[in-house]
Amino acid sequence: MVLNRLILGNFKNYTEADIELCGNVNCFVGNNGAGKTNLLDAVYYLSFCKSYFNPVDSQNIRQGADFFAVHGHYGDVVVSCIVRQGQGKQMKWNKKQYKTLSEHIGRIPLVMVSPQDQMLITGGSDIRRKFVDGVISQTDRAYLDHLLQYTKALEQRNRLLKQMWEDRLWDESIIAVWDEQLCRHGEPIYECRRRFLEDFQPLFDEYYHYIAGADEPGSIVYSHVESPLDLQLIDCRQNDRYSQFTNAGPHKDDFLFMLDGAMSVKKYGSQGQQKSFALALKLAQFQYILNHCGQKPILLLDDIFDKLDMLRVKHLIALVAGDRFGQVLLTDTQPGRVQAIFDEMPQLEHRIFKVEKGGVYAGR
Repeated sequence: MVLNRLILGNFKNYTEADIELCGNVNCFVGNNGAGKTNLLDAVYYLSFCKSYFNPVDSQNIRQGADFFAVHGHYGDVVVSCIVRQGQGKQMKWNKKQYKTLSEHIGRIPLVMVSPQDQMLITGGSDIRRKFVDGVISQTDRAYLDHLLQYTKALEQRNRLLKQMWEDRLWDESIIAVWDEQLCRHGEPIYECRRRFLEDFQPLFDEYYHYIAGADEPGSIVYSHVESPLDLQLIDCRQNDRYSQFTNAGPHKDDFLFMLDGAMSVKKYGSQGQQKSFALALKLAQFQYILNHCGQKPILLLDDIFDKLDMLRVKHLIALVAGDRFGQVLLTDTQPGRVQAIFDEMPQLEHRIFKVEKGGVYAGR
């Protein structure tokens, strides 16, 4: 799907904005703090019903307003996200409101690449799990359902553990009821993650080699306990009792990023290797979604050029503007840099927008 028009009302630093986009490369240029990233985040909302950067919806309402609205025109389809102070969030597809937000996930595939992606390498296991879960959820509705149900059961079990500790009452029969729910949804999660990695690794290899140009191969290792989940939960019950937290299950998994199969990218990778690894992960995410959904995701590139040399910037633009990719929205602080690249590629359909605080203006 191609986003032809983006309309904002009271979103972050925008009172209003109405932007006509082209189907290939759209570049938003302006100073830091002007609101370039906010435009990409608005597009992200239309795919995932949430912000990429701030999980608190009310904090994305412009100061002094009591709501925000984001509307996207994708051909004949209009997608809307409306958040009102104290009234929650509405997502609509052609004016028809969804009963649950999860119904919308996967309908408009999208991949965001931003400086925050470095946290995939340097951050905790929860960030890597969230990345993998997000990729699979865009392509597998059953996986998303299992993930949501598992999370609900986990929250209930942890709440029960805490209550039992406070009441000084331990009842394994009640715990076993929630163990059954965790197993029902946790085992399929394990299996889907295994299959995902088998398909994802070759895609990652291709992009990592292209970006890094390095001889050492990069690899992704799924770190989890191999024994059946029901046995894990039984083995951990006493630990759970005293920690008041569930210590076994797919919510404890990690994905280890390695160089040469033995060296941790997090511990031993250079800054350049870490950056190349993170970018390759995101481009492989794009390819994985395309392979499994049959449509090209919208690609958002937020401020990724600042620490790349001009040659690598040109290679990246040439790559994402090619036939393999679809619509691209990117931000940059240097108008001359992107214009020079586009001047070298006159055949490339593109639009450049100048972003100033509170306004977006179309260039040539």
